[in-house]
Amino acid sequence: SPNFSRAVVFGKVVFVAGVMGTKPGTRDLISPDFEGQCRQALDSLKASVEAAGSSMDKVLKCTCFLTEASDFETMNKVYRTYFPNDPPARSTVVVKELVLAGAKFEIDCVTCLP
Repeated sequence: SPNFSRAVVFGKVVFVAGVMGTKPGTRDLISPDFEGQCRQALDSLKASVEAAGSSMDKVLKCTCFLTEASDFETMNKVYRTYFPNDPPARSTVVVKELVLAGAKFEIDCVTCLP
């Protein structure tokens, strides 16, 4: 059994676990480059948010983890395409490494149900 849940619902609040830029259903990175991983991670986050019964426009808070501060502007460019209006609160942290070798980006969020 997995060590975590993709999402946990508490009342009308949904805590969505961190996702990386892996091919859906695998631990294989979609791409070695940051932008490809970032897009895939946000696609996976969107899928988790929607599977929990919410939508991206209801996301309240995101936490982003990058392994390189130099990827911050690229992250912002990609992130804006998923949150074009009234973006959620966000924290961004640069970390030494992520648990999956080669991963450059991870994101989690808190969202709410309608």
